[in-house]
Amino acid sequence: MTPLDPARERSLGGIYAFSAYVLWGFMPLYFLTLAPMGPFEVVSWRILFSLVFCAILLTVLRAWGKLIAILRTPRLVLWTIVAGLLIYVNWQVFLISTLTGHVIEGSLGYFINPIVTVLLGVLVLKERLRVAQWVAIGIAAVAVGVIVIGYGAFPWIALTLAASFGTYGLVKKQIGPSVDAVSGLTLESLWLAPVAIVQAIIVAVTGGLVFGSVSPGHTALVTLAGVVTAVPLLFFAAGARRSSLTVIGLLQFVAPILQFITGAWILGEPMPLERWIGFGLVWLALVVLSVDSLRAARRPKRVDEASDVAPVV
Repeated sequence: MTPLDPARERSLGGIYAFSAYVLWGFMPLYFLTLAPMGPFEVVSWRILFSLVFCAILLTVLRAWGKLIAILRTPRLVLWTIVAGLLIYVNWQVFLISTLTGHVIEGSLGYFINPIVTVLLGVLVLKERLRVAQWVAIGIAAVAVGVIVIGYGAFPWIALTLAASFGTYGLVKKQIGPSVDAVSGLTLESLWLAPVAIVQAIIVAVTGGLVFGSVSPGHTALVTLAGVVTAVPLLFFAAGARRSSLTVIGLLQFVAPILQFITGAWILGEPMPLERWIGFGLVWLALVVLSVDSLRAARRPKRVDEASDVAPVV
């Protein structure tokens, strides 16, 4: 068997990861094509079709054995249940932001996510932060304050997205490599399937389901929700195995940048001065965090230092 070329593998890893973040960055545009379907119905179908697509993947890859092994480990089952609940909150809030004209605020949540991840390292894992990381957290806190006071609205969408996905990343860190990407998404979708069914029933009773009532093309787009969810996740998993954490940490800003561009320039959402100032402070915090991570990557790592920022999904 020909040995793998490390340089080529790292390059492939960067391409895979970059592809994942580009797909995540333009994901709001896909979900906007599902209108007039509301966010709660979209999430229901996203969960159910993700489960179907993952089951097909497990069959094609002959990976059911991995999933069964996970189910025999109560600790892993519990963690996948927690991960499922967190990703449900993340998906639901993301769809609400996308389908109600708040794509820019959604992008803010994913800009803040790396800072939340670092903060969780302190609060939960008792990690020690470097001075620059504390500075980044402080700048981000000021940014939120500017948006609340100057813009006159509490950015609950952004903070919920950042908190839910930051905690989701922490749970994934606890699971480690014991649960692969496909098995993880399969189990998370499986645990959420009853929630999705109940949610779909409520939507049907209160306002009526849109699925299957618009056009064949619209129905086909909705059924692709599982593919749209799983493909970037698989790209990211392939990239993360080959690239350094520093590269992944820097590439993660691709997705929120594209989401910001989508909201501000493609969809024409308002960006008053107060919001520009708030976003500018967040970007400054991320520059501080990124420069510090690059400097830390060039010297031997200490075990008591906080880990690098987690990826965006």
